[in-house]
Amino acid sequence: MTEPNAGDIALGCMRAFVGALADGGMTDACISPGSRSTPLVLALDREPRIRVHVHLDERSAGYVALGLAASSGRPVAAACTSGTAAVNLHPAVVEARQGGVPLLLLTADRPPELRGTGSNQTIDQVDLYGRYARLFVEAPVASLERGPWRALAARALDAARGGPGDPAAPVHLNLPFAEPLVPAGEPVEVATDDGPRAQAGPSIESLCAADARAVAARLAATERGVIVAGWMRDDPDAVLELAGAAGWPLVAEPASNARRPGALTAPQFVVEGRSADLVLLLGGLPTTRATQALVADAGSVITISPFDRVPMPGWSVDRHVRTDIAAVARAIARLAGDAPATAWTTGWTEADARARAIIDALLDAWDEPFEGRVARDIADGVPAGSTLFVGNSTPVRDLDLFMRPREGLRVLANRGASGIDGTVSTALGIAASGAQTYALLGDLAVLHDASGLLWAAGRGLDATIVVVNNHGGGIFDLLPSATLPEHEALFVTPHGIDLEALARAAGATYARVDRAQDLLGALEPGPGVRIIEVPIDRARAVAMRAQVRDTVARALAER
Repeated sequence: MTEPNAGDIALGCMRAFVGALADGGMTDACISPGSRSTPLVLALDREPRIRVHVHLDERSAGYVALGLAASSGRPVAAACTSGTAAVNLHPAVVEARQGGVPLLLLTADRPPELRGTGSNQTIDQVDLYGRYARLFVEAPVASLERGPWRALAARALDAARGGPGDPAAPVHLNLPFAEPLVPAGEPVEVATDDGPRAQAGPSIESLCAADARAVAARLAATERGVIVAGWMRDDPDAVLELAGAAGWPLVAEPASNARRPGALTAPQFVVEGRSADLVLLLGGLPTTRATQALVADAGSVITISPFDRVPMPGWSVDRHVRTDIAAVARAIARLAGDAPATAWTTGWTEADARARAIIDALLDAWDEPFEGRVARDIADGVPAGSTLFVGNSTPVRDLDLFMRPREGLRVLANRGASGIDGTVSTALGIAASGAQTYALLGDLAVLHDASGLLWAAGRGLDATIVVVNNHGGGIFDLLPSATLPEHEALFVTPHGIDLEALARAAGATYARVDRAQDLLGALEPGPGVRIIEVPIDRARAVAMRAQVRDTVARALAER
């Protein structure tokens, strides 16, 4: 019998490793082509329990994996060859760590003896992602000796999923392979050391019981309180239960998924100029400056989040509860009971109703497209059961400003690091999870991830991407840089690129909406990737936005 070569042995080790990942519940892996990763990608592709998604660009592949993992809640692998391929995964790793998403980064590498020698496509990949990976493991070079492959897979999945009070996170496994990389003989069975599995720790209920009692007592002693729900991945029903029990107004960002009946309908307009004795902040940092000011000006702040980072310097945070939001929110609600309505809460809800009526009347009166109406109408109009992925910069803020509460919609956003990177690929990753997917993105975000669109649009995914095209970075028109003579060239960066031509090149269906009232009709679900371009006059949009704010502010000041 012919002795197995290095490729046969490496494939045998990777089959054991990948089989253990599938045993542990991993169902998807995103890979990019390369030679050094041959044993790994063959094992992934030959494992029937794992779907393999092939992507040309590692950065896009990382974000598709991110979207898949965020949508499904399960760890997803992003596998690549050595060198700068691994570096291109870094933006998705940062977002996954900041946003609590379970990713497995599987980077192929040269054997250790080739590092530092000038060997082609070889860099130092040890601990490449630094503190943005919860766990880094340098795997041994594959051999016929008993290996840690099944135990390594179990350890990686456990670390990526997190636990009570610990959010999900990315995990990096560096896998060195020696040549030859291609198997030449019969499959090799390798001995593996399964190792001990982690033992269950204390329940989340027991971990948060003392904190829940302390927070409930503060709520009971405070009338002028507000609950702010920033972006989160927890059950939003628990947030609504807590708001009802406390009897406080609920300012819920769309990406909290608590913008449902019972929450304020126009919170970002109502919070302007208001103050509270106590703010209970759940989840991530508020997106808008108005809500950030509400929190900053509060007499005191209690934050509840699975992350250990402090929300903002200078905030008067007198208690941070690091735990699962839903569990502690329900525990507090049970202790708080049902508080009666007060003049404080009534004042908020009456102002909210006036603001909502004014906003809708203005938006409905305008025939030309405006970002605020696009955001409101897409949130209203997508079918129940859909997922709406919203890009950063202006789209996420407009959704926060103009979205009305509704049931049956899940909103996802990359708010961990809030970058422009990979938004198209993230949306397509959500679509790959089986979710009925819509996305609201700006034109620069789409162009920034054009490679993701060009590669993936014609590969069997169904997603509708609404592109608000103001021919540049429209958010900069709202920032101090708008007064600079270099504003247009250095910040707005108008591009003049034909989005229809880009869509056609990618094999995506294209439509253009020139009248505001026509958007809802264009949102009818259909097969494949669809690009709906909504052209925006940037100068008019700034004026329209100011008109909404000024009209609402005057109406609220008069009462």
